[in-house]
Amino acid sequence: MDLSDARWRKSTRSGPDGGNCVEVADNLSGVVIVRDSKDPSGPVLAFDPYAWRAFVAGMTRRS
Repeated sequence: MDLSDARWRKSTRSGPDGGNCVEVADNLSGVVIVRDSKDPSGPVLAFDPYAWRAFVAGMTRRS
């Protein structure tokens, strides 16, 4: 998977001082990728866009 065009953004729930943050790139065709902001060259998780939306919706209902 070529990630060179990924536009990463931090979670809106991330604090201003860093800490435990995730970054998401949802601008690639057919996939949403997630990584640990403290390890940007580390592994990524890849999700089908529909599965990602369902996950986010489920988490939104919990908060």
